Amino acid sequence: MKIKKAVIPVAGLGTRFLPATKAQPKEMLPVVGKPAVQYIVEEAVQAGIESIIFVTGKNKKSIEDHFDKSTELERMLEEKGKIAQLKEVQSISSMANIYYIRQKEPLGLGHAVLCAKQFIGDDPFAVLLGDDIMISKPPAIKQMMNVYERTGVPIVGVQQVPLADVSKYGIINPSNKKDDVYHIHDLIEKPDLEQAPSNLAILGRYILNPSIFPILETIERGAGNEIQLTDGLRHVCKKDGLMAIELQGNRYDIGDQLGYTKAIAEIGLQRPELRSKLLTYFDQLLKNEYQKKELIK
Repeated sequence: MKIKKAVIPVAGLGTRFLPATKAQPKEMLPVVGKPAVQYIVEEAVQAGIESIIFVTGKNKKSIEDHFDKSTELERMLEEKGKIAQLKEVQSISSMANIYYIRQKEPLGLGHAVLCAKQFIGDDPFAVLLGDDIMISKPPAIKQMMNVYERTGVPIVGVQQVPLADVSKYGIINPSNKKDDVYHIHDLIEKPDLEQAPSNLAILGRYILNPSIFPILETIERGAGNEIQLTDGLRHVCKKDGLMAIELQGNRYDIGDQLGYTKAIAEIGLQRPELRSKLLTYFDQLLKNEYQKKELIK
């Protein structure tokens, strides 16, 4: 069955980016000319998603404004003959059918997904987290959709992470592997290193069936006294089976300041008009740092 709907949870407060996120959503922080969340929407659209629902929270109105039509801005660009910019602005508001629902309480990712229940109905759907930018061909969520459409089994996207970082993620316990696809025996949310069954971390990409909703409605609260999606997926794993695909491409955790900085640097290098200038700048920067170390010696 084709995946045509996606849920993008963006209700988090972005506390790791304070004070930058005091008055603006972290998802609207710019990454080389466009807000971070636009990369997520573009990935979904490029994969064939037609309808997207944002699960928002307080102070997220600028996300709605960004994907809305801006008549005044478009008129000004047209009058000034800035046709390339006009077309780019118009394309943002016409990428997909976009809807919004408010998560009234910060009850966790599982609860955020549950908020989209009526929008999803009986259809399988994608979940893309706003903290993870994936740059790849084909798009990361499309890699997962290809597997789901072949098997009908819910699937999560994973990549290997350093052992020191396993406590930051949901970690899968894979039972077997064929090509880049694993069958999952179990999974655990943010384990201590000693408890981690592997270093295969669930990234912010999921393909799920509506059968997840009754589970999320009834499971007990988990880590942080929140309804954890990972806990719901453990039930899915035992009941219906769960798969994982090791995603190909570059992933940037823009919920982390280092990851956000890497995204700006590496995505900037992929822009033809910036690449040579950035390489020259980085080369000079490294030379300056080397000279400073030599002087200290």
